[in-house]
Parts: sequence; structure tokens; C-alpha cells
Amino acid sequence: MKSKYGITLTVTAAVGMIFISSTLLSADSDSTGRKTFKVWVFSDPHVGTDIEKGYESLAEAIRQSESGRTGHNSSPAFDWNIAICLGDFAGGFKAPVDSEGEEVVRQFGALKYHRREHIYSVAGNHDATTHDEQTQWWFRKWIDPMGGNTGHSKVDARHRPYPVTGTWERYFFRVGNVLFLLMSDRNDLPPPVGRGSIDDTVNRGAYPAGAVTGETFNWWKGLVESNPDSIIVSAHHHMLKETTSASGEWGGFTDRNDGSKRPLYHGHNASGAPVGASYLYFLDDKPDAQAFERYLDKNNGAIDLWLGGHTHLSAGRTTDGRGYLERKWGVTFINVAALSKYHNPLIVAPSSRLLTFTEDSDKLRVQYYLHTNDYYYPGWHEEFEEIVFLSKPFKF
Repeated sequence: MKSKYGITLTVTAAVGMIFISSTLLSADSDSTGRKTFKVWVFSDPHVGTDIEKGYESLAEAIRQSESGRTGHNSSPAFDWNIAICLGDFAGGFKAPVDSEGEEVVRQFGALKYHRREHIYSVAGNHDATTHDEQTQWWFRKWIDPMGGNTGHSKVDARHRPYPVTGTWERYFFRVGNVLFLLMSDRNDLPPPVGRGSIDDTVNRGAYPAGAVTGETFNWWKGLVESNPDSIIVSAHHHMLKETTSASGEWGGFTDRNDGSKRPLYHGHNASGAPVGASYLYFLDDKPDAQAFERYLDKNNGAIDLWLGGHTHLSAGRTTDGRGYLERKWGVTFINVAALSKYHNPLIVAPSSRLLTFTEDSDKLRVQYYLHTNDYYYPGWHEEFEEIVFLSKPFKF
């Protein structure tokens, strides 16, 4: 049938979901009849870690979102127009291999009412290959945001509801007056920035300190400055320094009685950059560069949102008085991690976020969803819900 926007729709009555055969998704409406646009944001599925425990971290979250769960641990389904995954698909502490890529693609196959192309992705530090391999070959082959390896990734760029412009490591797309800027982690230089040689017998971990190239920063800055009329959403695997919980120096660790550091969120690797393990630390190979932080400090409100993951946060856990959502430099920072249940030694309950934009409104609704009942009941947690004010009203 045709929607009032002229989009061809096929309705599945059993679950009330919609398949979209157009290149543009129809929006839902709120109680006032205004159109809404919903972005499901998640991170850190670490499928290789969780599947070893029998838990399909990515597939289970997809099934919950589309169909919900019944029974003792029931949880509701929810509508989303597009999704953004902020990386760490891989779970290993060495460079990822093809078998884990195949598992990621298999779990994406849980999608029933959305296409694979409705999910936009960036690379995290665990997705990185070593510095002496082809640059980020695993992410480009199996996650493939540009659709250059469709036979492996199953991503066909022609089916993107909102076309992407750029490269695998930095690209943008638009939804109405919202400009999404997606940047992958470039944790692929020699240590201490990235992983060691492919024949290195030492388990060097994933070198969790975040990194981007100077080219990516300049690309981001150029798009920010050339789009003053847009609502700008930046996304990277890592948070910026001292924004959300555990995003400061040594944010992934706690102090032992003897003064040494005990891993809390991130593994300690002295030959890496453990001091910056919880935030975007490197620009090329410059440590603690803070290029984005300095720019935002001088240009208050230059962007609206920074979305990140990496540090797996419990719903109510705060560090240094900061939680999963904070505001600084006129920007709202939201940590969305993580879908993984077993990768973090804290055994943090899997969670994700839903962002709802409403037409002609400058209010953004941020909802917090738990995917298991390990510590709280699964589903929505209104006590962690937030209303964020945007720089301008959303226009579809």
C-alpha cells in the first residue's frame, strides 16, 4: 500500500512491523500527530566473547528490538527507523579473524523487519587488525559500511535508507536536517597506538586507547563548520576526555593499596597507553591530543550530540560524578555501551539506547533499554530516561 508520503509499504500484521521497499523510511507519529524518527544506538557486542558462553549478544538484541521476549524475562519490542553500532563487533584480544566475521554476519541474519543496511556502523579498537596487515581489512570485509564487500558482509549500499558519503573510516549521511558524522577508530598503527605484529606471540590486547587520523579530524571539522544549519550528531567508538563516566585519565582502572592500577573496565597493557584507555586519546600517533575537546571548548555548541561506547557502563554507575549521559561545551555526550554480557569482567548487564527525534521539536528523548535481567528487569528503565534539548527543531 502507499503511505501519505508516497512510500510503498508492506505491512506484516502479526507483529505490526513494516518492510520498506523505498530508499526512504516512513516516520511514526507521536500523540500530537507530529512525525518522529527513532535511532537505536548500541555498541560493543563482542560476539566472539559471548558466543563462547552460548549468548548471541548481537542477534538477541535484534530479536528483542523487533519482536520482544515473552515469558519470565519478558521485554517489549520497540520501533526504530535506523540503528547505529559504535563498534567492537569482535571480542578477541588479538586481531580478529574470518571466523568471527562470519559469526557477526550470521547474527545480523536475525533481522526480520529491517534490512542489514538499516544499521550504520563504525570500527572499535577490538575490530582493528595489526599494523603490518592490510589496513582494517577485517572491518572492511565483514562490517563494510560502504558496501564494498557485499559477498561477505551482505551490505548493499543501494539499499541504504539514507545514502552514505565518504569512506569506510569516515562517512556521513543525512536525515532531514540531522547530519550524522561517523568515524571509525584507527587503532592500527604500531604499538603503543595499535596492535603488534601478526607473528607476535605476546598477547598485546586490543590497545584500548582511542585513535583517529588527522585527516579524519580535519574532515569532521570541515563538515561541522560548513553545516551551521544542521543538527550535528558525531559518533565514534570512544567518548571524549572527561565527558561521561570513566572517561578521564586512568578511567578504566582503580587504585590498589600499593599504588598500582587494577583493571576495572579495560585491560592494563603497559606497552600501550593505559592512561588513556577510556577515551579518544591519539590523533595519528600524538598522545592525549584532545583535538576534538579543544575545538569544542572554543566553539561552544558546534555539534549537538557525541555518541560513543567502549566503556561498558551499568545503568546507574557513576564515576567522578559523571554518568552515561552528560553535557559539556554545549554538547550532549551519550555512552551507549554495551550489548556484550561476558566481555567485561564486571559482567555488566547488556543495554542500548533509543533516540527519538520529533518533527518541529528541539527535544530529543533518550531511552535506556536493558536486554537481560542480570541486575535489573529487562526492558525500559524510565529512571534513566533523559530529555535533551537540541540546538534547533528537528525537520524531517
